[in-house]
Amino acid sequence: MFLSLVASTPALAQEQAFSLQQAIQYALENRPSLKVLRNQEQIAKARVGEIRAIGLPQVNAGVDINNNFIQQKSIVDFSAFGGGGTLDPFTITQQQLNSGQDIVLNPTYTVPEGMSGPQAITFVQPWTGSAALSGSQLLFDGSYLIGLKAASTYTQLSRKNTQQSEIEAAEQVSKAYYSVLVAREQMKLLDQNLARLDTLLRQTTIMNQNGFVEKLDVDRLRVSYNNLKIDKDKAQRLLVLSEQLLKFQMGMPQQQAIVLTDPLNESSLENTTPKLNYQGFQYARRIEFSILETQRELAQLDQRNIKAGFLPRLVLSANYGYNGVGNSLARLLDVRAGANNTTTRNWFDFGVVGVGLQVPIFDGLRKRYQIQQSRIELENVKLGFEQLKQSIDLELQQSDATVANTLSVLRAQRQNLDLAAEIARISRIKYQEGVGSNLEVITAETDLRAAQTNYYSALYDALIAQVDADRASGALLLK
Repeated sequence: MFLSLVASTPALAQEQAFSLQQAIQYALENRPSLKVLRNQEQIAKARVGEIRAIGLPQVNAGVDINNNFIQQKSIVDFSAFGGGGTLDPFTITQQQLNSGQDIVLNPTYTVPEGMSGPQAITFVQPWTGSAALSGSQLLFDGSYLIGLKAASTYTQLSRKNTQQSEIEAAEQVSKAYYSVLVAREQMKLLDQNLARLDTLLRQTTIMNQNGFVEKLDVDRLRVSYNNLKIDKDKAQRLLVLSEQLLKFQMGMPQQQAIVLTDPLNESSLENTTPKLNYQGFQYARRIEFSILETQRELAQLDQRNIKAGFLPRLVLSANYGYNGVGNSLARLLDVRAGANNTTTRNWFDFGVVGVGLQVPIFDGLRKRYQIQQSRIELENVKLGFEQLKQSIDLELQQSDATVANTLSVLRAQRQNLDLAAEIARISRIKYQEGVGSNLEVITAETDLRAAQTNYYSALYDALIAQVDADRASGALLLK
C-alpha cells in the first residue's frame, strides 16, 4: 500500500529552478487571476459573435395543438343577412308546368321560436392546431451597426485589461523574487556569523578554563550567540513566508520546492540610472493610457448609438404554415392537407411575406437626456487623460528620485559593510593575540551584522526602485 501511494503521488517535492524572467513567464501562464481575465477575453469575443448574429437571418419552426375546452362565442343577428328562419315548403303543380307560362316563386320564411334577433354562436372547433415556419432578416438598423463596432472595441478593452494585469503580475513577482533572494542571502550571512561566533565562543571557553580570560567574557559571547540564534530563527520564518508569497504570486502550488537561479548582487543595477528628463516621454507606452483611449472610443460609440435610435428600422419577414381544426383530437391528428383547401381537408396552408418599417417619432425626450449623459461621460474620459498624464509625470519624477536615492544609499552601505568587516577581522585578531578586549570583538560583530543587514536592505530597495521605475516608464515587460 505504501509503495502504491508513493507511485501515485505527484512529484511536487522535486525542486524547480527559476530565473526572474522564467518566474514571470510562469506567472503569466499559470496565475489563476490571469486565466480568469483570458476567459473574459473569450467571452468578449463570443459577445461579438452574439451581436453579429442579430443581423443574420432568423428562422424558427413551431407546432401547436390546442384544446378549446371553452369555445369563444360571438353575437350574430341572422336577420341582418336577409333571413331570419327556415324556408316554408311550397308546391309547383303539374297544371302550372303544362301552362307554358313563367312560374313566379314567392318564398316565405318561418323563424323558429327562440331564434329571432342576435344569437351567440361559435366559429371555433373544439381542437385546433398549427404548424408554421417563420423567418426574418434585419435590413437596416443603425443601432445594430454601431453595437457591432462597440462589441469589437470592448474585446480590445478586455485584452488591454489583461495586459495591465500581466504587468502588475510581473511587478509583484519581481518584488517577491528579490525578497526571497535577500532573505536567503541574510540566512547565509547569519549562518556564517553564527559559525564564526560559535568558534570564538568555544575558544573563549577553553581560555577561561585555562584561566586566561574571565567568565564574564564567555557570558558576553554566549548572550551574543543566543541573540544571533534568535535572529536566525526569525530570518528562517521570514524566508519561508517570502517563498510562500513568491509561489502565490506565480500561481504555483505551495508544496512545490523552488530554486532561484538569479544571483543577488549589484550587477543588475549597472544600467540603472535616473532619467532626469521625461519631456519627450510617450504616454502611450503606459497601458493605462491605452485603456483610457479605448474607453473614450466606447463612450463615443455609445453616443452614436443613442443618436442612431432616431433612424428607422427595416425588417423583412416571411411565414408559411398550416392551421388545422377538428371536433376531436383524433380528427385533428388525422391530417388531411393540401393546396386546394377544399372542405375535405382539415389542415389548410397559409403564407405571408412582408416588410416592416418602424419610424421613431416621439419618445418623451428620453434619447435627448441620454445624449446629455453620454456627452458628460465623454467629457469625464477626456478629463481622465489630463489626470492620468499628471499622475504619470509624478510617478516618473518620484521613481527618478527614488532610484537616485537608493543607489546613493547602496554605495554608502557597501562602504560601511567593507569597513565593518575589516574592523571585525582586526578585532578578532587582536583578541586572539591578547591585545584586544572581548567587548571590542562583540561590538565589532554586532556592527558587522548591522552593516550586513543595512547593505542588503539597501540592495533590496534599489532593486525595487528599479522595478518601480520600469513600471512607471512602461518598460517592465519589455525587457
